[in-house]
Parts: sequence; C-alpha cells; structure tokens
Amino acid sequence: MGDAAGRLLPGLVLSAGLGWLAIRLAEHAWVQAAGLSGLSLAIVLGMLVGNLGYARIAAQAGPGVVFSKQNLLRLGIVLYGLRLTVQDVAQVGVAGVLIDAVVVCGTFTLAVWLGTRWLGLERSTAMLIGAGSSICGAAAVLAAEPVVKGRAEQVTVAVATVVVFGTLATFLYPALYALNQHVGWLAGGERAFGIYIGSTVHEVAQVVAAGNAIGAEAADTAVIAKMVRVMMLAPFLLALSAWLVRHPDAARRASGATPGAPRVTVPWFAVGFVAVVAFNSLQWLPQSVTAAATALDNHLLAMAMAALGLTTHVSAIRKAGLRPLLLALVLFGWLVAGGALLNQAVQGWLG
Repeated sequence: MGDAAGRLLPGLVLSAGLGWLAIRLAEHAWVQAAGLSGLSLAIVLGMLVGNLGYARIAAQAGPGVVFSKQNLLRLGIVLYGLRLTVQDVAQVGVAGVLIDAVVVCGTFTLAVWLGTRWLGLERSTAMLIGAGSSICGAAAVLAAEPVVKGRAEQVTVAVATVVVFGTLATFLYPALYALNQHVGWLAGGERAFGIYIGSTVHEVAQVVAAGNAIGAEAADTAVIAKMVRVMMLAPFLLALSAWLVRHPDAARRASGATPGAPRVTVPWFAVGFVAVVAFNSLQWLPQSVTAAATALDNHLLAMAMAALGLTTHVSAIRKAGLRPLLLALVLFGWLVAGGALLNQAVQGWLG
C-alpha cells in the first residue's frame, strides 16, 4: 500500500496544484464575466505544462496523473449530484423539463449523425462533442469518456469546443434578449428567456454569466433549467452504454477496440450520481457539509481536467483538424436557432 501511494503521490500533487490554481483564477471577476469555469482553465494549464516540460517528469508523475483523470474523475461525477435536488425539476415545470429532454436527445443525435456521416469523424469524437454540447459542457465530456472510451486528445478537442462556443454564447444571449424585447418572438419575459438560456448554453458557469447579464430572474431560472439538464446526465450515460452494447460494431468504431463479444458496461458513477441527487433531495446534510463537499468536488474535477491536459499533446489536436470545430459550430447554431424555436413552441403550447 505504501509503495503504491508513493508512486501516485508526484502525479497527484502536480494535478492538485494545477487544479487549485485554475479554481483560484476562476474566482476573478474578469474570468467569471467571460463565463470560463475552473474546469476549462484546468485543462488549459495542464496542456501548457504537458507540452512545455512534463515529458521530463512523466515517468515519476504518470501513475498519479492517470489515477486523477480516471478514478478521481468518476468520484467527482458522483459528488456532482450534491448540486442538484429532485425539487429543482418542479421549479421549471413541465415545459422546462420537456425542452431540456428534447435538446439533450436532439443535439446528441445530430452530433453523431453529422459527425460521422457528413464530416467523417470518429464516432467517439462526435459523441464527446455531442455530450458536451447537449448536457453540461466539460463535465459531460469527462463523464462520457469512460463510456465511449475516447482518447485524451479527443476529450481535449471536445472540451475546447465547449470553451469556444459556450464563451461566445455568454455574449450572444444578452444581445438576443435585447432583440427579443423589440421583436417579441418569445413571450414570458426574463423567466421564459432564462429557460431558453439554461436549456441551450453549454456550461453552468456560462449559463450564470449569460443570465446575470440580463437580470436576476433570468439568472435564477436559467440555472434551475440548466440543473435539470445536468440531471439528465446519468440516464443519458446509461442509455448510451446500453446502445453501444446493442450495437457492438458501432462500439468498436467508437473506441477503436478489437472485435470481441459485447458486454454490458454499467457506468457505476452515473448510478452513484443519481443516488447522490436523491439523497441530497432529502436535505439531511447541513448546508456547511454540502458546501464543503461541493468545494471538494470542484477540486477533484479540476484535478481530472488538469491531468487530462498533462497527457494531451498539441500535435494530436492539430491532427484532428477543423472538422471537430465545424461540427461544434453547427451544433451551436442548432442550439441557438433550433432551441429558440423549440422554446417558443413548447412554452407557447403549455402556456
């Protein structure tokens, strides 16, 4: 046990240090105004170190870095459930839940279909970009990686698309709200527009930034709608895992695995995520405990992202080319325009 811990320690310290620095940087007002999260910054810092000198210490730090981006990642996804409660669903109503469900399913399906049929991307790349665009940005990409068995550079490219287009959304949506004040295509004021933001913007931090630029009611509704969308992460992962088992040829194309008998892969961390959400809904934990656990979760996820960046080489991203960015651009257009039409139809229908 002692020898194993000793092997892990250098990489854990390095990942933890980079993750801590990213979280501290994310506390600055200018970073928050841009809608950048600590997770996004962590992968950037990890890539900087990974491409500028990590190779010299990779032999010593490697085991701990791998442990961070695999084991600690899964634990972080489980603890992510402490941010949510079942009661959150009631606050956005049937319209919000229905819109979120259609956005998640439609965006991911569109990503896989366009990515593989039109752009010729590897299925795992398309799935990771689709997960990030459809659910909750970088956290969804990280959560989907063990299911689709994506490579480090594929995960990094997917996260990069979340950063680029999610950041763009933080500036675009307030402008769209101002336009809506004159055009009136979406009735319901800030609350309705908040549901639109929460159901279509990538990251939680980006949702907060866009909502706050409009007003308090828009921000509150947007965050709740986004949290309901985040809650769909676990059933999404379970459904994706089951689909890959039922379509073994697609699973092998996605992961690059060699032919073999398919087996059910149950993402235990997704089940744990749901269990934590259900437990948190009982509100048995003191607020101080929940806050401490959420802070720990932020550090665990930041460590995982930093570790991912450490093992990603810029040359691998360059090799991916412009096609992943083009896919993310199309999905962004769908989220903005298709999401607007969807919100208008559903909110108008359910009134």
